[in-house]
Amino acid sequence: MPKDTEKVISGYHAHIYYRPETKDAAAQVREQLAERFDVKLGRWHDEPVGPHSISMYQVVFATLDFGKIVPWLMLNRQGLDILVHPETGDDLQDHRDNALWLGEKLKLRLEMFEQA
Repeated sequence: MPKDTEKVISGYHAHIYYRPETKDAAAQVREQLAERFDVKLGRWHDEPVGPHSISMYQVVFATLDFGKIVPWLMLNRQGLDILVHPETGDDLQDHRDNALWLGEKLKLRLEMFEQA
């Protein structure tokens, strides 16, 4: 039976991935997101953290803003790889099965969710 997305999805995360040579581009994307949208920006993680295998920062946004933010990221990601996933309360499914990738699909360390 199909799930009612309005009841199941409480919000979205976008993980903006960068390397030392692309950190300036990531900073520009971050600044523009903050200027244009109602988002919560997470800390810079210059080392891998959680399931993420390279440096990144997180962007949290509301379900109603998906249609504005994701298309903007599609056209303005400056060559960066981005993971967008819903928040449903199931971290494994959200990062593995329910994810949308812009750019290259990076390997995630999902075993941390499988043990939980």
